[in-house]
Amino acid sequence: MPIRTDVRDRIAEIVFDHPPVNALDSAGWNELPNHIAELGVREDVSCVLIRAEGKGFCGGVDIKEMQAHPDRIVKLNHGNFRVVKEIHRCPVPVVTAAHGFIIGGGVNIVGASDVVIAAEGAYLSLPEIDRGAMGGASFLGRMAPVQKVRAAFFTGGRISVEDLHAYGSIERVVPRDKLADEARAFGAIIAAKSRKALVLAKEALTELEPRNPVFGYRWEQGFTLEMYMHEDSQKSRDAFVAGKDAAKF
Repeated sequence: MPIRTDVRDRIAEIVFDHPPVNALDSAGWNELPNHIAELGVREDVSCVLIRAEGKGFCGGVDIKEMQAHPDRIVKLNHGNFRVVKEIHRCPVPVVTAAHGFIIGGGVNIVGASDVVIAAEGAYLSLPEIDRGAMGGASFLGRMAPVQKVRAAFFTGGRISVEDLHAYGSIERVVPRDKLADEARAFGAIIAAKSRKALVLAKEALTELEPRNPVFGYRWEQGFTLEMYMHEDSQKSRDAFVAGKDAAKF
């Protein structure tokens, strides 16, 4: 199963296990928000923990699917939107433990989370500009300054978790082999609190944000759809599937 779940000691774990890079197709991106929504309302869950197996946290969307089936972009966009909405609006705190590469939709998951714990050497990247798409700046903008976000967005470059820790958006950076244990330990501190207090605190903190990143992401998705309608988008996806870093323009 690409996504598996487990509830133990008031912590609900959602685990990506979809080799080789934990990239989800349109069906997977529509399955994930269902898990978040169902687990978040359970009375025996006080914290949701999202993590992954394999060499990286999340490779984003399945570009090969989009290259073969560009008509699925609306379904994919809908799933991506539901994921960030369910994380941002989850009744209980969402902790994400990320390692290796955190790409595209993976950036949205991390950026929408309440707390992020990362493995040393991990990085975030939005390579959409080289993949014929847009999107992701709304949630990366919760984690890094505006010029840093723009530099990464325009180039498809990387931002290290060490830099993000210095900005204050990553709670802890830990050795890779300790990531799951550190995340569970942090989640246990949260889960030991009153669930009612956590639900009220999550709602209050979410409503206090000066900008709603979910609405911002929905705005970005309009530009993703517009880009997908342009011939350069298909050219970019064809280059990726052919094993090239980026198409030539």
